[in-house]
Amino acid sequence: MISLSIRRKIMGIAVVLIALMAVTALLSMASVIQVGGQLDELTQSYIPAYGNLARANIRSVERALELRRLIIEKLLSSSNDVTALRARFDAKGGEFDNEIEAARKLIGGLIEKNAASGDTRLLVRLQVRLDAAVDDSRRHLNDEISRLLNLLEAGDASTIDESLSRVDALRDELNSKLDGIRADMLVLLRADADLTAQRQRRVTLIAAFLTLLAAVLGLVFSLLVSAGVTRPVRRLLEGAKAVEAGNLDEQVPITSKDEIGHLTTAFNQMIEQLRLKERIRETFGKYIDPRIVEGLIDRPMLAVEGQRRVMTVLFCDVRGFTSTSEGMTPQGLVKVMNRYFSTMSAPIRDHEGIIDKYIGDAIMAYWGPPFTDDAAQARLASLAALKMLELVPQLRTELPELLGVRTLPTAFDLRIGIATGDVLVGSIGSEWMKNYTVMGDTVNLASRLEGANKEYGGRILVSEATMAGASDAVDAREIDRVAVLGQNQPQAVFEIMAGKGELSPAQLKLRDRFSEGLSRYRRREWDESRRAFAAALAIVPNDGPSITFINRLDKFILRPPGENWDGSWRLEQK
Repeated sequence: MISLSIRRKIMGIAVVLIALMAVTALLSMASVIQVGGQLDELTQSYIPAYGNLARANIRSVERALELRRLIIEKLLSSSNDVTALRARFDAKGGEFDNEIEAARKLIGGLIEKNAASGDTRLLVRLQVRLDAAVDDSRRHLNDEISRLLNLLEAGDASTIDESLSRVDALRDELNSKLDGIRADMLVLLRADADLTAQRQRRVTLIAAFLTLLAAVLGLVFSLLVSAGVTRPVRRLLEGAKAVEAGNLDEQVPITSKDEIGHLTTAFNQMIEQLRLKERIRETFGKYIDPRIVEGLIDRPMLAVEGQRRVMTVLFCDVRGFTSTSEGMTPQGLVKVMNRYFSTMSAPIRDHEGIIDKYIGDAIMAYWGPPFTDDAAQARLASLAALKMLELVPQLRTELPELLGVRTLPTAFDLRIGIATGDVLVGSIGSEWMKNYTVMGDTVNLASRLEGANKEYGGRILVSEATMAGASDAVDAREIDRVAVLGQNQPQAVFEIMAGKGELSPAQLKLRDRFSEGLSRYRRREWDESRRAFAAALAIVPNDGPSITFINRLDKFILRPPGENWDGSWRLEQK
């Protein structure tokens, strides 16, 4: 009942507030529509009509000026060629008529819409007065102007002056009527504007009142609902802050049997689970990647269900380390291994990789769901490999200091292999011990590619699928088509040379010459291929892949492969 009561109160608050907001919104919308229509009348009818009448006064004055120019020109000019002046005079008369007609149409439209603050009679009177001004005063004025022009042809100066005076009087009469109409229209315009403002203020006050009422009701209901839950919720909040601060030793006391009491019980159980998970993380966090630990704790089914996914696997090994470690003391070897693994593991972790295991001096890592976005796994693995190579000079400097020697007995470098493809992901092992790892041909391929660096003298060899996924982040060159040990179908193998757009001019030339040599090699053009690889070697001396192909071509020139040769190479060792 308590739970239902709280829910009903909250729903009641929501319903009341929604109803009040709906009423406020409807009133506001009606007001906006009404005020918008009135503003349209003001901007599209009243003000333009007023402007037409004002321009009609101006056109009347301009017409009077043109009439005087016509009279002066007619009386003073010997040629009496006043055609242009007469045309300008007539044009001003036409402009006057157009302005009057436009004003008449706008006023007529307002009458049809029943405007003018609800009193259409005022607009009808204006229209009647405007028609009278045009039909009566305008007709008399035009008749008098016609007589004046006829007298002008006769050249009688005294009668011309008298007629011109009558014309001025009739024009002043017409302008006076138009001024009166404009003044009355301005009164109507102001009245409509005042009415619009009053309606807007009224609706604004109503909306403000309803908003205030909603706020008051919401506050009252909120106080009623919160009175019974504030105290236990505050205790829960204090407990949550303690958990956030890392304190998992305290529990929140349960003081009721309602839904707040159930929530408090669940909170205490959560704290107990957090204690357990924290102990597990502290115990296994340094032996297993913390993300795997968290995944297995949060999703226990990962521990019992295997899944087939597309993953990217990386193998890293140290060249020349086995012979070097033979002369080290156990203490020195532990220091070197810890430094090496710490240094090389950092790029993998920084690029979201999961370190699966350390195998002697080798590192196995993988990328893919649910730890890495599927579309980014190949790119992240390739960038991690490049970063690992960048750290090799640092290791070459640090390791002699750890051993207490000036230089390492043998050259220290990395060999990395990366492959992308289907793998089996899951907890694999016996009933006594399991390892959450990846298995399958892709894992074997990554391992074989790491070992293939010995054959080709490279540092980072990747599969075709990896290259396809990382092509937007790295620059590479195709090395060969290889069938590794344990696989029958050959596939393209690439060497990552640098980050995207970071190849030096020499590396660009090397890649072009090497690509040419590889193409001719596959077409059995042995001599041309050897010259291309020699040119590549001249650009970058000691380029391992170029040396490998030159040695291979020296043998092929003496003993070419069979007719069924498909241009691929089979690696017979790991």
